[in-house]
Amino acid sequence: MTSELFVDVQPKEVAIALTEDKSLVELQREGRNASFTVGNMYLARVKKLMPGLNACFVDVGYEKDAFLHYLDLGPQFNSLDKFVRQALSDKKKTPLITKTNMLPELEKDGTIAATLKVGQEVLVQIAKEPISTKGPRLTSEISFAGRYLVLIPFNDKISVSQKIKSSEERARLKQLLQSIKPRNFGVIVRTVAEGKRVAELDGELKVLVRQWEDAVKIVQRSNNKYPTLIYEETSRVVALLRDLFNPSFENIYVNDAIVYQEIKDYVTLIAPERVGIVKHYKGQLPLFDNFAITKQVKASFGKTVSYKSGAYLIIEHTEALHVVDVNSGNRTKNPSGQEGNALEVNLGAADELARQLRLRDMGGIIVVDFIDMSEPSNRQKVYERMMTNMQKDRARHNILPLSKFGLMQITRQRVRPAMDVTTTESCPTCFGTGKIKSSILFTDTLESKIDYMAHKLKVKRFSLHVHPYIAAYINQGVVSLKWRWRMKYGCKLSIIPSQKLGFLEYAFYDAHGEEIDMKEQLDNQ
Repeated sequence: MTSELFVDVQPKEVAIALTEDKSLVELQREGRNASFTVGNMYLARVKKLMPGLNACFVDVGYEKDAFLHYLDLGPQFNSLDKFVRQALSDKKKTPLITKTNMLPELEKDGTIAATLKVGQEVLVQIAKEPISTKGPRLTSEISFAGRYLVLIPFNDKISVSQKIKSSEERARLKQLLQSIKPRNFGVIVRTVAEGKRVAELDGELKVLVRQWEDAVKIVQRSNNKYPTLIYEETSRVVALLRDLFNPSFENIYVNDAIVYQEIKDYVTLIAPERVGIVKHYKGQLPLFDNFAITKQVKASFGKTVSYKSGAYLIIEHTEALHVVDVNSGNRTKNPSGQEGNALEVNLGAADELARQLRLRDMGGIIVVDFIDMSEPSNRQKVYERMMTNMQKDRARHNILPLSKFGLMQITRQRVRPAMDVTTTESCPTCFGTGKIKSSILFTDTLESKIDYMAHKLKVKRFSLHVHPYIAAYINQGVVSLKWRWRMKYGCKLSIIPSQKLGFLEYAFYDAHGEEIDMKEQLDNQ
């Protein structure tokens, strides 16, 4: 299996696509001004106690207060709270966690009202991003994630990933970390640490400890301003690389010079011999269009998803759960009869569903209605296929065998909203009324915009993004429309076909890649 990563940086958002054997399996989109990323830490204040829920609401600067449950305070909350108070009371001397005496663990059956009070300062970390109408979910059991290790202050335990099966390797890693980790720090050893030398693990451990020390210094400089961001998780691109990077990566394409350098620096740090796979894409076509990502996005999202031989999935989302219905469609009958046909469709559905869960980042409860099968052995085959497919999924999940009714129940960790991409295109000229201007006049409209750009705005170098069919029409012939517009208006015009635009949609961009809203410019005249 070969993997490729595509990073499309636009002025307002960054889109990251991961393919395995050319098939799209993960897609993440994030606004460039987005905050409240999982992993960010804040020094914040308790705003409201909720004894009935045994939880509280904390102000971290989001429009809705963040939720912190008593059980998410962590067993060592007393020690953390004491440390934060000490750091806030003495601005000149930074306290050292290695010299801190640990307090007794928090009682599991305690209450939030006996532990916190309104207005109290707490050190919290985003555990789940805001989803739907809910604010962020918080934890006070803070951690710093690296490629090989996860550092947990105020915790003296060492845990090794269950995916490392060798008992000798587990014992080696545990003993190694026990000898190099500082006092009062806990460590989780990640799967990719298997077989790594002590120098590599020690180097990353020191980086993570330094991140904690820098965060403590920011706590001291907070000057009673709450909430204060004291640690910001690395960019989504680097965080994804940190979790996914493996020898199967063939290429990482980036269309932005700054992000390209950021990724190149990170790959140089973790795998200097593989730095050549990071490539700066400078083509005229949009990155996702050039590598057929846009087409896969259009085909993979939406309510109905076809997968093979006419079979398809119908995916519905409610507030409480996701519901998936498997349909055989107009496929031809299997020679082994209805049972064989149902098994073949269901096995294909298990393959596609595992990809959809990762691609859309669907979380919570997922109920799948497979086609009924009478043979228990066939139901077991579908269950085993689903279990095998989900091994690639990094999110925690649990899968139950098919019931007698053909229903499979899946729970999957949800830390951010499910990816929702609209695949239908609204008409850019009628806005749903069903009546549009004559299509033959579309090029006249474009010409009037170019005239305004060249003569009123004095912009002489720009690009026009249009649907590929329109681009082909504008570029056709020896004396093409593009050539005539260039000569008539004395401008350097580029025509860029863009698959994400509707048939009569268009967008103008200046030489720096910034979009120029021509409709707004003309309407204001």
